[in-house]
Amino acid sequence: MSLPNTEEPNVSPSCGCGSVCGSEPISLAPPKQEPEGIPVFHIPSMDCASEEGEIRHALAKLPGLRSLSFQLGARTVAIDAPAESIPQALDAIRKAGFKPVPLSTSNVNGDGEEARVDKIQAHDLQVVHKKGGFALPEGLPRYALALVLAFGAESISFFAPDSLIYSGVGMALSAAAIGLAGFSTYVKGLAALRNLRLNINALMTVAVTGAFLIGQWPEAAMVMALYAIAELIEARSVDRARNAIKGLLDMTPEKAEVKQVDGSWVESLVKAVAIGAIVRVKPGARIPLDGVIVAGTTSVDQSPVTGESIPVDKAIGDPVFAGTINTTGMIEARVNVAANGTLLARIIHAVEQAQGSRAPTQQFVDRFASIYTPAVFALALAVCLLTPWLLDWTWMQAIYKALVLLVIACPCALVISTPVTVVSGLAAAARRGILIKGGIHLEGARKIKAIALDKTGTITQGKPKLVATEVLPTDQKDSQVLRWASDLAGHSDHPVSKAIAQGLGNRGSGPIEGFTAIPGRGVEAKADGLTLIMGNHRLIEERGLCSPQIEARLEENEARGRTVTMLASSTQVLAIFAVADTIKESSREAIADLHALGVASVILTGDNVATAKAIAKVAGIDDARGNLLPEDKLAAIEALQKQYGYVAMTGDGINDAPALARSNIGFAMGGAGTDTAMEAADVVIMNDDLRRIPEAIRLSRKTQAILWQNIALALGIKAVFLLLALFGGATMWMAVFADMGASLLVVFNGLRVLQKQANTL
Repeated sequence: MSLPNTEEPNVSPSCGCGSVCGSEPISLAPPKQEPEGIPVFHIPSMDCASEEGEIRHALAKLPGLRSLSFQLGARTVAIDAPAESIPQALDAIRKAGFKPVPLSTSNVNGDGEEARVDKIQAHDLQVVHKKGGFALPEGLPRYALALVLAFGAESISFFAPDSLIYSGVGMALSAAAIGLAGFSTYVKGLAALRNLRLNINALMTVAVTGAFLIGQWPEAAMVMALYAIAELIEARSVDRARNAIKGLLDMTPEKAEVKQVDGSWVESLVKAVAIGAIVRVKPGARIPLDGVIVAGTTSVDQSPVTGESIPVDKAIGDPVFAGTINTTGMIEARVNVAANGTLLARIIHAVEQAQGSRAPTQQFVDRFASIYTPAVFALALAVCLLTPWLLDWTWMQAIYKALVLLVIACPCALVISTPVTVVSGLAAAARRGILIKGGIHLEGARKIKAIALDKTGTITQGKPKLVATEVLPTDQKDSQVLRWASDLAGHSDHPVSKAIAQGLGNRGSGPIEGFTAIPGRGVEAKADGLTLIMGNHRLIEERGLCSPQIEARLEENEARGRTVTMLASSTQVLAIFAVADTIKESSREAIADLHALGVASVILTGDNVATAKAIAKVAGIDDARGNLLPEDKLAAIEALQKQYGYVAMTGDGINDAPALARSNIGFAMGGAGTDTAMEAADVVIMNDDLRRIPEAIRLSRKTQAILWQNIALALGIKAVFLLLALFGGATMWMAVFADMGASLLVVFNGLRVLQKQANTL
């Protein structure tokens, strides 16, 4: 008799056994503890890579400097230098126009993490939500007053341009407006000029000072006030991208119910809960710490960690993660990691590291800006000195147009266009359960031409399952044969035996005597007076029980990638059981999606070739290669790179780590993956869903398109207004509006990457 074939697409389980820009490799391991004593400083006005570069330059000659660790997204720098050099470092940072604020005298990622984040969020956002109150961003009232004063100076200039009021009051109002709005700009600009470095602040300092000196006081005041407000708006807009992932921090509750020695429950701060403690989580509450369930069953919404919207059923022995939501039953969990080492905290830390690295396009833009800014300054100087001779302009006309050029040519929009887009892309990916370890990988995913996939745990579930059962015609009843099979399989701890026992279910255990494991073959026991064996093809052959009919059945199953186990008496085979590792429901869809994106696919597995080809056929994969050792997978990746160019690798095991590291982009399965695989990979798929890979590719393509849109917008608007400044009637305040408009346009365009709709990818 043949029972219904419950098989889904399957394979055999039988053998299923980056640094960026010179920064440290980004890790998903628990945050590495820096040596005690490394001071960390918050730089509130360090908004972009160019300002990070200013600080690097200022500290380059610091005596005994060992390393600088920047977190641009958090606006912090850790200075690893002798204690006696730290005052010199702070003085150098101040001379560069920045104000360092001490945060700690230890590591960035250790016990002070929570306080560090709180301080940064309070200082960066400067927005305090209170019961019945709301605090405006720091600086806005002052800049608003400066704008009012500038309007006053403009009004006096318009209505009484030749009066003494204009000369006295107008100049005073303009000077006050410049002082209120431009103090920090002047500090940074003068520091840059002293160091012979032409940055945005240096251009604005020269332009505003020049306008004031030639008598254009109202315009100088208006330019500085508008520029300061534009900078404030830009900073807040960029903070939206930088802090998109930090919102996850709020998902972890501050307190947890902890079981005491006497069995009572006491609320305790999460950061004070010790490893090994038992915490209780009520239905509807967020899980406070990573742990393992020791009592109760429930469903958990794991979307903050994995991006998967469907709740996952959890029972005793299953892991739970901080920040996820307990949706149904009350559970108790044993804490297995401290508050600063939870998976959610590690994800946030990894994204922050990724935000601190520079993507290829950003590196290009920064290099371009370093040439562009001095070139524009030289052009403005040429306009000032040469146009009176070449175009018969007056000296005042030439100087004014040169100053307009300086204002409009500020590369702020260009410089900010790339990091805000890259940070938005990284945050958008993290929200979907795709942890990308740097902008270089976010940009690189769009170039993938082929992807190699490990089989077990990546395409398949990684767990054997009984997919077909056939009871052969004998004198025994089918129910008796299946009971014997269930009893023998239930006494074995082999994965295949466990799959058979689980598949057959509880059929009523009978007396088993003399149970013996036969290494590499199977098991033997006595039941109901009969000697029974249950094992593989080799065991049945050795007992002389094979026949042409049995061989034919074995070949048919093995050709389909199944592992076959047989139950036999001392005289005949009683039943055949086919076990296979079933394909994940999402795998076929993911492969079809990859093909639609023009990405070829190939299986690289240590399993046999027949199994590899069977799974490839069912999943729609282009090619399959089996019997591969780790070094063989590495060689296969190198061969694919010669054939396709840009190649990705996907895996979850230690044996996949070399291939993951060698590929252009390595994708690790984060749920079932080993720590080694996740460390070697460039991208971690937190919920083990292969469909996230084509999603990452589409996100990469969208991000790249927006990057170049922003570059084109920034340069295009600059080019138009440069021509207007030279040959039209563009004024300085119009130039500021153009610069501000271009900056805000690229920022808001970059934030489009954060849109949640999957179809926008």
